[in-house]
Amino acid sequence: MASGHQQEPHGGVLSGNGSPGLWGALIGLIIFAFVAVPISAAIKYATHPNSQQLFGGRLSEATTAGYVAFWWIVAILLFALPFLVGWAVAKLSGKTLGIITAILALFFIAIIVMGQLFVF
Repeated sequence: MASGHQQEPHGGVLSGNGSPGLWGALIGLIIFAFVAVPISAAIKYATHPNSQQLFGGRLSEATTAGYVAFWWIVAILLFALPFLVGWAVAKLSGKTLGIITAILALFFIAIIVMGQLFVF
């Protein structure tokens, strides 16, 4: 017969002993659900330069290349955000949080610089 020790079924990601990788994936999926519409809008603005006239004012006077580059950088940042947050949740260490903070800071600085040069 079988041994006297029965194996307990392990719970999923929501149980007390869930895998950090699965927690990261779940949080990343939730973040992606929140940023899906802004990603779509940023890609739409980047691929249809005629949308530049929708904003009026100074944005309508910006160069087309600057306008497109600005929106592609915003789309890339928004697309990378769920992966970065999921990875941070999975690792949950000071080094990981520092790396993610540095990556987000670089993207933020790039968006500000591109916005000042080409858009505003």
